Amino acid sequence: MTFPRIHNFLIRTVVVFTALSLFCCAAFAQPTGVVKGKVSSAINKEPLSNATIRVVGNLSKGTVSDIDGIYSLVLDTGHHVLFCEYVGSITDTFNVYIKQDIITERNIKLSTTAEELKTVVVSSGKFSQKLEELTVSMEVLKPSLINNKNTTSIETALEQVPGLTIIDNDPQIRGGSGFTFGVGSRVAIVVDGIPLLSGDAGRPEWSYLPVENIEQIEVIKGSSSVLYGSSAINGVISIRSAYPRLKPKTIISYSAGAYSVPPSPAMNWYNGSVPGFTNLNFLHSRIVKKNLDVVIGANFNIDQGYMGPAPSFGDLAPDFKKALLLTDSIYTYTNKDMLKIRGRVNVGLRYRSKKYTGLSYGVNANAMINKTNMVLAWLDDSAGIYRGYPGAVFLEQQTFFNIDPFVKYDKGNGVSHSLTTRVFHTDDQITNNQSTKGTLYYGEYQLQRRYKPLDLTFTGGVVTTIANTRAQLYDSSGKPNNTITNIAGYIQMDKKIWDVLNISGGVRYEYFQTNTLPSAAQPIFRAGASLKVLQGTWIRTSIGDGYRYPTIAERYISTKVGLFGVFPNPGLLPETSRNFELGVKQGFKIGNCMGYLDLAGFQQNYHNTIEYLFGVWNPKVSIVGFKFVNTGDSRVNGVDISLACTTPEEKKFGLAVLAGYTYVDPVSLSPDKVYAYPKKLQGGQDSATFRNSSLNPDGNVLKYRFRHMLKADVEVKLDRYSVGLSYRYYSKMENIDKAFKDIEDDTKTIPNLAPIIIVDYWKTHNGYHIFDARIGCKLTAHHKLSLIANNIFNVAYFLRPLKIEAPRLVTVQYVYTF
Repeated sequence: MTFPRIHNFLIRTVVVFTALSLFCCAAFAQPTGVVKGKVSSAINKEPLSNATIRVVGNLSKGTVSDIDGIYSLVLDTGHHVLFCEYVGSITDTFNVYIKQDIITERNIKLSTTAEELKTVVVSSGKFSQKLEELTVSMEVLKPSLINNKNTTSIETALEQVPGLTIIDNDPQIRGGSGFTFGVGSRVAIVVDGIPLLSGDAGRPEWSYLPVENIEQIEVIKGSSSVLYGSSAINGVISIRSAYPRLKPKTIISYSAGAYSVPPSPAMNWYNGSVPGFTNLNFLHSRIVKKNLDVVIGANFNIDQGYMGPAPSFGDLAPDFKKALLLTDSIYTYTNKDMLKIRGRVNVGLRYRSKKYTGLSYGVNANAMINKTNMVLAWLDDSAGIYRGYPGAVFLEQQTFFNIDPFVKYDKGNGVSHSLTTRVFHTDDQITNNQSTKGTLYYGEYQLQRRYKPLDLTFTGGVVTTIANTRAQLYDSSGKPNNTITNIAGYIQMDKKIWDVLNISGGVRYEYFQTNTLPSAAQPIFRAGASLKVLQGTWIRTSIGDGYRYPTIAERYISTKVGLFGVFPNPGLLPETSRNFELGVKQGFKIGNCMGYLDLAGFQQNYHNTIEYLFGVWNPKVSIVGFKFVNTGDSRVNGVDISLACTTPEEKKFGLAVLAGYTYVDPVSLSPDKVYAYPKKLQGGQDSATFRNSSLNPDGNVLKYRFRHMLKADVEVKLDRYSVGLSYRYYSKMENIDKAFKDIEDDTKTIPNLAPIIIVDYWKTHNGYHIFDARIGCKLTAHHKLSLIANNIFNVAYFLRPLKIEAPRLVTVQYVYTF
């Protein structure tokens, strides 16, 4: 047989076989029908979107409910057993009989039990879970507290979270770090699942976060590097934005306030300027044609601040300049220069496909222009406590924006895919040649698979981050342009056994490279379990690794700011940790108030601990300064107790409580390790150890930590009125750098130089009690008026050396909702 004949024969065979196959499929195709209905809450009748409906025994057949709670599923004719599940609700199992070409209606109402805490979180495993079932410690901050305290920058609300402290922009959880001016954060800041730290310094910019549109803030305490990467060595602050509900919503919030005048006339620097602020927030959210979610938010803020500019030294300036080893002029600023002005706008768009059930895609964007300032050190600890030190005050002009495209697909069969991306650009123009500019590129693909028969959830993903920065600050690397590349992959498994035991385990592999330096790679592991021992009583335990790679700023920053210098350390090594925790959570319900009491003991061990140390590193450049160094091994043991409870919002009488106490014992495990060789001010060289660099080496207590912290916020609502009281206690900071004492003594001997004063203030202040209060009245369904006072007793206190915290601030707030 010739080739053409063979070819024709094969074609005819394929055509005949295809025709027969189509005929057989048509002849023997299983007839089908449709089951459809609405999923709603049995309590308030509200529709539940994204509820999952699947066939028992065939999990590949399933769907999810839409924004109106409506679902539709094509099934073969005959009897079927289906189940509907929604996080925080009891799973409903039901039978249906499908008739050919007939639509069978089956509405579903899901209810909760009184014993459940009704708090759903997503940060622990990157999927929805009940708070009581977690294997880690977590605090949840509701938007009501953020709004009621008139939060214009999110860190002021986070200060109320038990176990968390913000020290000069740097978030610290359970004493896991000292103060670093926010550089190299050990706590990941995550917005809608995407990290939001600057690419060059790993620094959070709190004023950039859109406080006007927050659904919930979840704070994980303890290492979370497996899911969130390098910056999560101590924990995670996860901020979830709110998407529109069925009814459009618009909120306009305006507030104005004033700082108290300093108690001594000599401290008053205002000189006719207004010591206050004004703030305007706007938010509009709506659903367009049932498929497009639209959120628009904006903020405008003007704030004189409570820190004044450094004084002019007049005739002493030449000698002062010589004493500081300055080659350029000392900048002198006015009150007008110190005025802070911020404008920010954010947009969120999400489209839920009509053609493909479970497919959604969209983009979130945020942009800010911010004129602000940064005060590195106070003038002195008495009359100049609210003024900056000459050369240690910077003016900033920030232009930030990010664009976050995303795609998510959840068919309802237990498998979901998501791709989230971000381009984050920062341009921070700072006086004294401190400017930086950079762009961060982020992408993460995540696959999640739910195995219902095994009650097992698999989460896996791949992450890539590239951070490019340009700044003369970092030219000690050999050039002003620097790049960090991070590639990581992670897997986590979460399994539930008999509704009483939850186990979780995961692994992550990190790869880093800075410029052309040798790369670094590290595997990270974690495991945890949570056991329900009684109704409402859960015991948990977890162990996890942490890994943090140094930022560009930590390695290469080299600058001089007046009296102070900041010195590079290109040989800085990554730090690692291991965190262990044992805890118990007890849920309770007293009347209409539902909540929990949580007790946890923890131990955090660190290797190659990175600390930001103050000393005389090179007196030919600057007589004093800071440097990031590896100080050896350290350990933080402690106990964390927290209490949270709330009553339903619809009740006329309401109570909301968030309180906690944290005790930490932070110690150096290698106090005699030589970790640096700083210079002496009068010449020579020293070998620095933890012990000889500490002002209080007794007990080897780590520097810049608070051993005791107590926090509480209580709000009582009675019909249209509400009254709230907040309290924070910080015990004495037991240890600081000995160099502060040395510099204080040395600068007193230099003619015409204002001495650095810190030690006497530190010695004489043995802890702080800070109270805030607020009262609000809901005038109508749309209008609310509040009076808020922070630091009502006007306590002068500091959380890090050389900077005083804010005095009393009294604010009037008006909120219009429609």
